[in-house]
Amino acid sequence: MPIPSHVPYHLRTLSREAAVIACAAAGGALFALLDVPAAWLSGSMLLVSILGVTRPLPDLRRPWFDSTMVMSGVLIGSAATPEALAATARYPGSLLVLVVGLVAIMLATGAYLRFVARWSWIDSLLAAAPGALSAVISVAQDKGANIGRIAAIQLFRILVLVAVLPSIMKLSGDGPLALPPPAVVASLGDMALLLGSGLATGLVFERVGVTAPFILGATLASAVLHGAGLVHGTMPPEIAIAVMVMLGAAMGGRVSNLKRNEIAALFPLAIGGFIVSMAVAFAFAWPAAWLAGVPYASAMAAFAPGGLEAMAMLAFAMGLDPLYVGAHHLTRFMLLGLLMPVLVGWVKPEKREDAS
Repeated sequence: MPIPSHVPYHLRTLSREAAVIACAAAGGALFALLDVPAAWLSGSMLLVSILGVTRPLPDLRRPWFDSTMVMSGVLIGSAATPEALAATARYPGSLLVLVVGLVAIMLATGAYLRFVARWSWIDSLLAAAPGALSAVISVAQDKGANIGRIAAIQLFRILVLVAVLPSIMKLSGDGPLALPPPAVVASLGDMALLLGSGLATGLVFERVGVTAPFILGATLASAVLHGAGLVHGTMPPEIAIAVMVMLGAAMGGRVSNLKRNEIAALFPLAIGGFIVSMAVAFAFAWPAAWLAGVPYASAMAAFAPGGLEAMAMLAFAMGLDPLYVGAHHLTRFMLLGLLMPVLVGWVKPEKREDAS
C-alpha cells in the first residue's frame, strides 16, 4: 500500500524499512514453523529476495546496519569460550590443514567466479567466503561490492548446506536428532559490557580506517572478554534471531538491485561455485582425518563450508564426533570474522562489470 505523500520523508523511509524487516521476519518464521535448520537466516533472505525480484526494496540505512554488525560481532566472539578454545587445541595438525583449506576454498572458488563470470576480485572472494555472512556483508558494504549477487551465491549455498543437507540427514536417520545443550544467556551486566566494549572498539576501528570496523571490533572485544573468562554466556536467543532477520533483510534487499537476466545467470554460477568449494573442502578433509585420527565422515562435516550450528546438527545426526566438528567450525568462524576484513581490505577496488 503506497504511503501518502504528506507523510514526512523520514517517516516514509522508516515505514519502508520496517516493511522489509517485517517481511524478513515472516520468512524466517515460516521456515522455523517448517523446522528448517537456520530458519531465521535462510527464510528471511529467501522471502526478501523473492520480493526484491518483483519490486525494488529500500536499502536499510547505516544505523540499522551498524547496530546489526555490533550484535553480530558479539555473537561471533561469544563462541570463544575457554572450553571451546581448549577443545581446538586437541587437533593442531587438523586445524592447520583447515586454515590452508580455508584459503584454498576462497582462492579456488573466487578464481572460478573471477575468470568464468568475469567478476571483480572483491566480489568473487566475498561470494566464495565459506561462512561468516555478517562479516561478508559488512566488508562488502565498506568496499562497495555488489552485495546483490554476492548474496545470491551465498543464499544458494546456505539453502543447500544449511537447510537441505541437514534436513535430509534428519529424515534418513535411524533415530531422533540429538541437539546440543542450550546456550547460557549472559547476565544484563555482561551483555552491557559486551555491547559497550564492542561498540567502543568498533568506533576506534572506524576512526583509524579499518575495513568493516563494527563487526571486527565487536568480534575482537567479545572474543577477548569470553576467552579471558571475564564474561559468561551469549546474547538471548531473541537477539540472535533479530540479528539473523536483519542480515536476511539487508542481503535479500540488495537482490532487488539486480536485473532479472542477471539473477537467472547467477544460478549456474552458484552451482559451479558450490561444486568447486565442496571439492576443495573434501580434498583437504582427507589429510585432516589422518592427522586427527578420526573417520573421514567427521572430517567431511568439519570442513564442509556451512554454518556452525547446522554442521554441528549434521554431526549429531550422523553419529560423528561433535567436539571435533564444532572445534573446526569454530576456528573457521573466528578466522573469517576476524581476518576477512583485513585480508579483503588489501584488495584494491576495480571497476565492476555487470553479469550478462
